[in-house]
Amino acid sequence: MSSLRIWLAGLALAGASALAATAQAQPTAPDGAALYETRCKMCHEGGAPRAPGRADLGQRAPADIVQSLTSGIMAPMAQGLSDADKLAVATYLTSPAFAAATPARAGGQEMPQVAIKGGVVGTDPKCASNPPIRAAAGNWSSMGVDDASTRFQRRPGLTPADAPKLKVKWSFSMTGGGQPTVVGDWLFVTNRSGKFYALDARTGCVHWSVDDLVSRTTPMVIKSPISPSGWLTVVSESDRVVRAFDAQTGKQLWKSAQLETHPVSVLTGTPVIVGDRLIVPISSIEEAAAMSKSYSCCTFRGSVAALELATGKLLWKTPMIDEPMKTVREKAGGGKVQGPAGAAVWAAPTIDRKRGLAYVVTGDSYTDVETVGPDAIVALDLKTGAIRWRRQVTQKDNFVMGCGPTSQSGNCPTPMGPDYDFGATPILMNIAGGKQVLVAGQKSGIVYGLNPDTGALVWKTVVGMGSALGGVEWGIGADDKQVYVPISDVTYLFNPSPKPGTPAGKAGIYALNPATGAIVWSAPAPVAPCVYASDKGKPSRCMRAQPAAPAVIPGLVFEGALDGWFRAYDAKTGKIVWEDSTTSRTYDTVNGIKGQPGGGIDGMGPTIAHGMVYITSGNNGAARIGSNGVNVLLAYSVDGK
Repeated sequence: MSSLRIWLAGLALAGASALAATAQAQPTAPDGAALYETRCKMCHEGGAPRAPGRADLGQRAPADIVQSLTSGIMAPMAQGLSDADKLAVATYLTSPAFAAATPARAGGQEMPQVAIKGGVVGTDPKCASNPPIRAAAGNWSSMGVDDASTRFQRRPGLTPADAPKLKVKWSFSMTGGGQPTVVGDWLFVTNRSGKFYALDARTGCVHWSVDDLVSRTTPMVIKSPISPSGWLTVVSESDRVVRAFDAQTGKQLWKSAQLETHPVSVLTGTPVIVGDRLIVPISSIEEAAAMSKSYSCCTFRGSVAALELATGKLLWKTPMIDEPMKTVREKAGGGKVQGPAGAAVWAAPTIDRKRGLAYVVTGDSYTDVETVGPDAIVALDLKTGAIRWRRQVTQKDNFVMGCGPTSQSGNCPTPMGPDYDFGATPILMNIAGGKQVLVAGQKSGIVYGLNPDTGALVWKTVVGMGSALGGVEWGIGADDKQVYVPISDVTYLFNPSPKPGTPAGKAGIYALNPATGAIVWSAPAPVAPCVYASDKGKPSRCMRAQPAAPAVIPGLVFEGALDGWFRAYDAKTGKIVWEDSTTSRTYDTVNGIKGQPGGGIDGMGPTIAHGMVYITSGNNGAARIGSNGVNVLLAYSVDGK
């Protein structure tokens, strides 16, 4: 999923402060401008697909760029660069001289200076006390709330009548913050700064933090005798390991072995606990690595692993591609093109305890070697990992980044696919007659209903226009009656005045009948005021696309948009009953940042628990639009109380 690779720019382990120390030890400082001209300019100023342009790079935090070059999306292209070289490039790209050389445009507002030291933002406000974690009705303790991944909070502590009174109660700055989980008065959240936080859900003060954990996954929290306190939390790290902690103290209980040895593999999907085991999806950034001429593409194959919950021991691991690897051709100057490869598993699995299955969805193919693993919905046996059934919905979706008329990588498949893979967790729903249907939304804009016993297609509905940036991008939701499908279609929004007859996209949110796939109502994304602080005085590129996952409570659907608007929709009609522009103001955060801006809402969706609603604004998402480098976690309550 190429858009996810863009999201992963910055998923890294090293902070800028460590590189600064390395750079100071060098006898001759590297020339960041020269390195940019020779190593970066061709793509970033040459129109490479979805590569951030010169102006975009100048808006990033230096630490974000360093992390991307170290072990994020740009790591393969940064081969041969020292730590000092990477720091020099980051310093140059964010320097006043670089900004001055970028054509200025009028309008917008300035983004305040936010101090980042070693990837840590602000000062952690410690809680005065750490009361025991207590079970409570209405917890949101996993990414999808329940095994079926509905994102339906049945006991939210809010009513539809409360929604118009929602106001921000507190805010917290962090780099690349993900979706939190909430148990009682405790909130758990990971981010790309390397800090894993346990916060007070009511005030945002810090119970504890782990300082060496880079992740974008949502922490799973369960009551378990494995942990001394009786509460366990589990997180996947970007560097292919899973760690378990006592949720009360933050003390590490175990750390798994590395689940994948491929050098560009990562863990992006949230692991799911079922019984005595943990189901972990495994993905990669090999699509980005393929941009490099020196890279022999492609050998990564997505997989799903099961770990023993008590110890982290690997129980089974199932690849999503099982055809034999073969060499397609030798590359000029050395190297070779291989395949089949791809089928990364980006999203969290859905669990079906009755059938003993885990349902996962896969990414696209990286080569033009035939395979049935990519762009598929797959049912795995929970005990053995055996594939019970597989439904490939798009064939020959062969895609790597950086391909086009000027590409010199030698890794581009022929023909190129549309990059329509899956990034959204499927949902298992009950329908009339005691039956069930498995619903999956694709970046193509198509939503599928499958028979969970066999994988047979029950229905399919074209909802959005689809593109490499969605269609359905990050998630769908459901209650007991309807499926709620946000549509991004961001590619169609780049041209505000399309030629007559050109599709305009269908950004918005849609309600579907799960039994038939029929569209019950649609709510197109409104055109609304928006200014990204990261535009720094240049014309805003605010996009009303809706790529984020939703959250559902009885009577309402909550959904964010790439233009920073956060809304609640009437579940029966699609009418907007509340909205708030997270870019219309700045925030003085509880961790000491004054004037922290909001931005686009992309990727992880809202969390709702105990009368509070949580959302991350300004996230560095797939489209790389509306991001600030440093994001803000917003906590809403009725009247801000």
